[in-house]
Amino acid sequence: MTKIYAFANQKGGVGKTTTAVNLGAYLAASGRRVLVVDVDPQANATSSLGLAKNSLEFSTYDALINQVPCAQVIVPTKWPRLELLPSAPALAGAEVEMVHLLAREHLLRKALATVTDGYHYVLIDSPPSLGLLTVNALTAAADGVIIPVQCEYLALEGLTELLRTIMLVRDNLNPRLYVRGLLLTMYDARTRLSAQVVAEVRKHFKDRVFRTIIPRSVRLSEAPSYGEPILTYAPQSSGGLAYQAFTQELLQGDEGQGAVKGRDGRLHQAASVAQGQEV
Repeated sequence: MTKIYAFANQKGGVGKTTTAVNLGAYLAASGRRVLVVDVDPQANATSSLGLAKNSLEFSTYDALINQVPCAQVIVPTKWPRLELLPSAPALAGAEVEMVHLLAREHLLRKALATVTDGYHYVLIDSPPSLGLLTVNALTAAADGVIIPVQCEYLALEGLTELLRTIMLVRDNLNPRLYVRGLLLTMYDARTRLSAQVVAEVRKHFKDRVFRTIIPRSVRLSEAPSYGEPILTYAPQSSGGLAYQAFTQELLQGDEGQGAVKGRDGRLHQAASVAQGQEV
């Protein structure tokens, strides 16, 4: 059965694309068929997987706006079992065009419906905003949203609003949506601040925080410039080992039905409380 996850956080630079790309690579290496869906106009997931965003015949723009079947838009990557629904700069204007379309919040879900059965995992990388593209990603996320949270002072900034948006989408557009988990990223073991942020997030969100913590890593930062996931660029680096561990944690939870749904209201309350704490 296909698992569909969206990666969302309106704060930029927290590791959404890094997580979507590297989780996808490790899932594919484990034998799962994976589709990474890039709905960010910056197309960072597309370039991170070695594809030139300006040289593609079709992109998610065409799937959403021009109703080009996803099967024609999806492209293979260099890695077996890992495929991509690529983005392109043209997607930047899509939100304006989507405003006038019927059922605009469901465009991505409808587009993906024809291809999802061919994959074990569909991973949707959303832009750093709470606009229509992110709402489309959340509406299409049949199995939850994963929220990367940067281990820095402003980690919880905006998290309350994100969780409010998630609840609105769940209540009005996608009743299956829930928070699969918060993933702590960019952890710097040299600073007390990172440890304090981890402690605060775990205190307020408890078992909704993944055990794995993604460290700051030069290799993780370098890999996209070579168009490679960390799995092939530097698998033994701290970032490579962390994403390998995160993949195993996610798989164990999915296969063991470990995720508990229906508690996003409590998460929202926790975010409101945590945002007012000093860390």
